[in-house]
Amino acid sequence: MIPHYNGEEILRDCLASLASTCRLPLYIILVDNASSDGSVAMVRAKFPSVEIIQLEKNYGFAGGCNIGVKAVRTPFVLILNNDTIHAPGWIELLLAKLQSDEKIAVVQPKIRSFQNREYFDYSGACGGEIDIFGFPFAHGRIVEHVEKDKGQYDQFYDRIFWASGTAFLARTEILRKAGLFDETFFAHMEEIDLQWRIQLLGYDIAVEPKALIRHRSGFTLGAESPFKKYLNHRNSLLMLLANYRLLITMYIFPIRILLDYLALGFSVLNKDWGRVRAICKAHAWILFHPGHIFRKRRQVTSLRKVSDKQIMVRMYHGSIALSFYLFGKRRYLDILK
Repeated sequence: MIPHYNGEEILRDCLASLASTCRLPLYIILVDNASSDGSVAMVRAKFPSVEIIQLEKNYGFAGGCNIGVKAVRTPFVLILNNDTIHAPGWIELLLAKLQSDEKIAVVQPKIRSFQNREYFDYSGACGGEIDIFGFPFAHGRIVEHVEKDKGQYDQFYDRIFWASGTAFLARTEILRKAGLFDETFFAHMEEIDLQWRIQLLGYDIAVEPKALIRHRSGFTLGAESPFKKYLNHRNSLLMLLANYRLLITMYIFPIRILLDYLALGFSVLNKDWGRVRAICKAHAWILFHPGHIFRKRRQVTSLRKVSDKQIMVRMYHGSIALSFYLFGKRRYLDILK
């Protein structure tokens, strides 16, 4: 299932790569978020077997994925970005991993950069992690530092906290049971939020490093996009407020706000006004949307089968931002020391 918004050329490359690298029978659904280019016409002409769900407006990554997952009629669903290229046999490897353990609900491949081919991709690398304050990082990427892939995580522990929305294979029933993506997120971190809930149901998230894809990062929203910065800050805060129990929230959230103000001060000193506006706008959204937060908390409470203690064991018990900026930890392996 591929959510899509504009980018006829990258979509063509993605679909062609899928067709040439997978021997399994594929049923492909394209959810088009009201593209204004020739994407839909191209797919109809060159890939007639693809089912197209053409939307009248842009529902974002989260909304588009939800519409697509609801239309899926198979026990497993592959969520895939339109700006990816794939190595042979990658889907078969993901499926084998998923079927190897009933506790695994989601599995991602290793993701390398399309542009810098020897390096991990920013979005997920070799499996995602998170600190207790809601800041994500990955095996192969800490903050803005992306590592060269030397196979250093190929034999690593395969359980992770989150699988990148760039590409992951999941059990369709579990995605639906967990409530699918929160469409308020629109884009960015919605997969982490969803997979946090999946873990609260008692399931695991995994990575299969033998499966490889390449990703053109930031095609839809560039790395310096003010909207992307805003979504990252707001969605991280929303995720914390929704998924922790109240006592943990009361402990974690004030420290998180303090970390945000440190980032705000740093951004002012560096005249990064886009970041300043993003943080302020994110905090304002949280302040003025208590109803949504309470509704989301009720949803999570109704799903919860494991404790916060069991979830937090899987997290980094420190601030990844402080570890990076103050202590110079640039690699995931440095975090473990």
